[in-house]
Amino acid sequence: MKFVAIAGLLMMVVLTIPGSGAISRSAASDFGEIWIPSARTTWQWQLTGTLDRSYDVEMYDIDLFENNADVVASLHAKGRRVVCYISAGSWENWRPDANLFPKEVLGRRLANWPGERWLDIRRLDILGPIMTARLDLCKQKGFDGVEPDNIDAYTNNSGFPLTYDDQIAYNRFLAEEAHKRGLSIGLKNDLDQVLDLLPYFDWAINEQCFEYKECKKLMSFIEAGKAVFHVEYNLRVARFCPKANSMSFNSMKKHLDLDAWQKPCW
Repeated sequence: MKFVAIAGLLMMVVLTIPGSGAISRSAASDFGEIWIPSARTTWQWQLTGTLDRSYDVEMYDIDLFENNADVVASLHAKGRRVVCYISAGSWENWRPDANLFPKEVLGRRLANWPGERWLDIRRLDILGPIMTARLDLCKQKGFDGVEPDNIDAYTNNSGFPLTYDDQIAYNRFLAEEAHKRGLSIGLKNDLDQVLDLLPYFDWAINEQCFEYKECKKLMSFIEAGKAVFHVEYNLRVARFCPKANSMSFNSMKKHLDLDAWQKPCW
């Protein structure tokens, strides 16, 4: 039995059931079952192009706004669990809710990602309602979990004087709000805060930890029985798959634009 904090003061007991992931229940009120991926879970990650629904995997990670409830339902009908991708730490000028972000929370542009700017994550008075509305939409469309991207702004040149504690507070907020809606949530990158955030996040998702020689930081998730989803873009599979498998990661090689192509390690 392990404990996950929720809503600041509440503690949520996570009971692991063999072969069925986990069921999460609040000690104060019942939010229903929360799907949490098993430590070894096959998956597909596609954020661009026409969605290829033919992969025989247990989990799909797809864009919240680009996919409607019918897509999620069709994947569920095939026995897949489905995670919604959102950028929680950056503004994207093509999103349907882009006009809700006032200029005061928009920071520097993300290098090599046109149309994106860092957000002032200290401003929960502004960002909180926007992000919870996105989580509401994720739940309404039938998704099982959420992947919040760009939640390591404090390590980047965001244009704001963000601190380690600012990031912890924002990421905990996202985790607590996801759990309130019955969604599991993954810690995206943000490796230097793994130990602090491990109790709040249900799984991890990482890019290029073998290329940057930082995969050991994710072992806390493995040791806690939580899944680690991982991709490399530049390394040959022969260079990272054997090690990834020995570490119990769910790893694959992908194109940087995250189209349908994949070369899995499992």
